[in-house]
Amino acid sequence: MKLKVVIDRIEENKAVLLIGEAEARSVWPREYLPQGVAEGDHLEVSFRIDQEASRSAKQEVEDLLRQLLEGNQK
Repeated sequence: MKLKVVIDRIEENKAVLLIGEAEARSVWPREYLPQGVAEGDHLEVSFRIDQEASRSAKQEVEDLLRQLLEGNQK
């Protein structure tokens, strides 16, 4: 998934982003944006699912739940 983003303004260490055609506003720490980004710049942001991290987190939760349930049976 790719989103078009416009840097509306930069205030101290935060940037106000206008996201997509609806121009939804979001405030991001400037450190998360490309170096040298300025007001009025257009960015393309993409997201992808981190399958490995998702599997690992799910497994961790399942393991904890199993431990809790086994502990209640004693």
